[in-house]
Amino acid sequence: MNKSAVVLLALLGAGLLGSCAAIVDPPMRPSISAHSAPEARAYDEQRNAAADVDAALVRAGAGGKNVLIALGANWCHDSRAFAGWMETPRFAAMLAQRYETVFVDVGNPQQAKGRNLDIARRFGLADIAGTPTVLIVSPDGTVLNAATAPGWRNAASRDEDAIYDELSAYLLP
Repeated sequence: MNKSAVVLLALLGAGLLGSCAAIVDPPMRPSISAHSAPEARAYDEQRNAAADVDAALVRAGAGGKNVLIALGANWCHDSRAFAGWMETPRFAAMLAQRYETVFVDVGNPQQAKGRNLDIARRFGLADIAGTPTVLIVSPDGTVLNAATAPGWRNAASRDEDAIYDELSAYLLP
């Protein structure tokens, strides 16, 4: 190997090593702010959703609470954000006082791959246009937020205080 080939190989090797050093780890997820949300995977497709809802209604009646039914899926960023907010200490304390909470996995109804859609129909929803769909239900099965239930599909971009205020506004039975 001649001297110029050795120099060329050395330069190429140094360039390759230098380019490896320039690789940067992807940025960390931003901390929670007004427009970012914690996330949780609370939607379990293996659960018997109808039995979970029935049990929550019974507990709600006995405990003087309403039922919060989150119809969502773990594939959905907004569903995970809604579940994540509900797991924070602030929301968990409010939920413990006011609600029996049920997370129902609905699959992907927007692409005809839904499941547990009978629960939506049970409470007067013909279909699920977006996830999550969040129902507030009295112990007797009356939907208290029929007009706003489908509007949660932007949960990841909602303000924490606005979510809290909306959920805490429903009167106990």
